[in-house]
Amino acid sequence: MPSALLTDLYELNMAASYLRRGMDRVATFSLFVRRLPPGRGFLVAAGLEPCLEFLEGFRFERDELEHLRDHLGFGEDTLAAFSDLRFEGDVWAVPEGRIVLANEPLLEITAPIAVAQLVETYLLNVITFHSTIATKASRCRIAADGRDLVDFSFRRTQGIDAAMAVARATAIVGFVATSNVEAARRLGLQVAGTMAHSYVESFPTEKDAFTAFATDFPTRTTFLVDTYDTLNGVRTAIEVIRELDLSDRLGIRLDSGDLGALAREAREILDAAGLPHVRIFASGGLDELDVERLVRDGAPIDAFGIGTRMGVSADAPYLDSVYKLVEFDGRPVLKLSAAKATAPGRKQVFRGPDGDVIALRDEPIPDDHEPLLVPVMQGGRRTGPRRTLETARGLFEAARTRLPEGARRLRDPQPPRARFSDTLDELTGRVRTEMLRRAGVL
Repeated sequence: MPSALLTDLYELNMAASYLRRGMDRVATFSLFVRRLPPGRGFLVAAGLEPCLEFLEGFRFERDELEHLRDHLGFGEDTLAAFSDLRFEGDVWAVPEGRIVLANEPLLEITAPIAVAQLVETYLLNVITFHSTIATKASRCRIAADGRDLVDFSFRRTQGIDAAMAVARATAIVGFVATSNVEAARRLGLQVAGTMAHSYVESFPTEKDAFTAFATDFPTRTTFLVDTYDTLNGVRTAIEVIRELDLSDRLGIRLDSGDLGALAREAREILDAAGLPHVRIFASGGLDELDVERLVRDGAPIDAFGIGTRMGVSADAPYLDSVYKLVEFDGRPVLKLSAAKATAPGRKQVFRGPDGDVIALRDEPIPDDHEPLLVPVMQGGRRTGPRRTLETARGLFEAARTRLPEGARRLRDPQPPRARFSDTLDELTGRVRTEMLRRAGVL
């Protein structure tokens, strides 16, 4: 279970100050993304399930409290108060796999303010990273236009935990497999892999390497054909297929060079040899723009391995995500900082044929609209069973087909903009005036 110390020091400072003053009233914080990164027309919500697991088990262990006392100077009264803290609040969230836009809450937490403050860092970290990667991977899905995708990012992600998160996020948006064996084991995913160039180079000849591999793995043989000469490698693979009478789950992998031209020539050679069922798999530093180009040009590639640039979301490696107080002790609050103003109150997002409406949570659902946020925890307990990756994948597939063409575009997308409801607009104006009056500005 993740440690309660997975937080920033200032969260502990604030929580200690709240508790010292008996400030145990309920607060609502909203987690959202202010602006989409350049080149993004939408976001895919992800990371909710790991966050719910964290909230379910939130507590300070004895050794953690001792660390706070011995190294950070927190007093015994504060430590005693920390030791009693549990997350017993409510969570409303957008289910994983759904599409969200800028300024739309992905998650709202309602709990006594000290606890709601302490969980901020963890929730922001997980929701931000998982949604960043799920969004990048979803663009690969759009580019592939029905062709299979495999997560090849493990060796290049920025840490082991990141690799596990990437495998999970790619599964949500429909990647068919991952190279990450442990992620596949934990998450119930398909695992996929071929061979490395070092394997081919370790044998006296390319044919010796292909023969050895196919002998050892006759029902899942994909030949890496570009170690020396790609098209000669294809012909060598054909020789081995015939000599060993292979027939199941066969493929060749292209990992360098002009993948489009090589795929066409390889396809011609395979078809001429009577092997139309041998699939062509392409990899080698690809991202969604490369995949889109290959698909648009008609390259006969059946599947793509997507690695580094997807696993770190190279073109947009972060989100402008925030976690802001919107209500305290029943009183709506907002922030007025320049370019960082927030809207008050607990919220809901209504999705309809004319776009999204950010509204207050208790507003009636407009005709032909559906609410995006659903209650996922009440009183610190889940409102239902854990959502599966299959459920998240189904939500993504349904949402993907309804994306506006401008938002789907991989180049120069036009992200839709959510508007405020009249009721939220009115409340924002009223609270803004009140806050300025309190600050002595009015």
